[in-house]
Amino acid sequence: MGDGRRYVGADERRGRLALRHRLAGAERAAAPEEVAASLVALHGTDPATVFLAVAARLADPVKAVPETERALYEDRTLVRMHGMRHTVFVFPTELTAVVHASTGRTVAARERASLLKAMAAAGAPDAAWLAEVEASALAALARRGQATAAELTADEPRLREQFVYAAGKSYEGVHTVSSRLLRVLGVEGKVVRGRPLGSWTSSQFRWAPAPEHPELDAARAQADLLGRWLRVCGPATEADLKWWTGWRVTEVRRALAAIGAREVSLEEGTGYLAGDDHDPVAAPEAPWAALLPALDPTAMAWQQRDWYLAAELRPLLFDRSGNVGPTVWWNGRVVGGWAQRADGEIVWRISEEGVRREAEPAVAAEAERLRGWLGATRVTPRFRTPLERELSA
Repeated sequence: MGDGRRYVGADERRGRLALRHRLAGAERAAAPEEVAASLVALHGTDPATVFLAVAARLADPVKAVPETERALYEDRTLVRMHGMRHTVFVFPTELTAVVHASTGRTVAARERASLLKAMAAAGAPDAAWLAEVEASALAALARRGQATAAELTADEPRLREQFVYAAGKSYEGVHTVSSRLLRVLGVEGKVVRGRPLGSWTSSQFRWAPAPEHPELDAARAQADLLGRWLRVCGPATEADLKWWTGWRVTEVRRALAAIGAREVSLEEGTGYLAGDDHDPVAAPEAPWAALLPALDPTAMAWQQRDWYLAAELRPLLFDRSGNVGPTVWWNGRVVGGWAQRADGEIVWRISEEGVRREAEPAVAAEAERLRGWLGATRVTPRFRTPLERELSA
């Protein structure tokens, strides 16, 4: 490019994605901790996504459920907690302090202020009362190790107190102290999701005390998180970085400067790579296919997606809120979608005729691999998308 910056084209970006996201066959991992460390964060809004995303990147997908459950609930090497954009993710436990300081504290302050304001407007008890209830609930949780909201309410009956939220508004509702307070404690980094009440697909979780972690400086934590993410997902634009982190643009720019990020030229304009990750990266030699789940961290990593996702596929693969459904990948591009039918069959569709002929054997093998380890389990995405609904019917 005329400005002296290195140009990074779509082919190199797709090659980086294949290697860094452990999607090319030779790059698959041995354990869930390796997958989480490679991706920085696994989307956890839909519980099944975590396990499906791990399985897609493991050399032996049969290990995905037992080994991810071990990491989350026994060894606690992975933790499910609020992170970027007020969304639930699964992180390596050693990142707890970084995530909390870089993204959680600002959201937590807003959430607590919102709860106190709503309670005051409803004539509910004041902040001192809430502090007593909070301390009592946290002590009960520490004694139990893990607990449901109902179990904590049995230990601390004041948690079942109710108050009217937004009285007189169209969205008026009755809230319990337990539901709102536990949410606040979650974004404050005091509690995390524990083992679910049902199987690995269940969205009903127990609560557990958060791992102990130091309080870090916010700016340093943001630089740490951004540096890790750029090594996985770089190059990325400023818009990508702002979207993924949920930070203000001034915070993004400060973090980029702190890590010595280097500018490169992309089709979208200026992009950034970590300072020590500027050299060209070759794509994997062997072609590869992947069936990634709804809300997979690869499909959701960037805001600007033209280099890996054709515009005509978006209405089929995303819901109205911007949540991606199950996707079929071929050599670094989204080329279609997949779904699981009631009888367990994995069905898929590729949109381009030429790609379909080339990719069909590899995609069919991935579909069989997925069905093989799922067995009798049926998975329906939490956020249904048009193509997933059509294929699963």
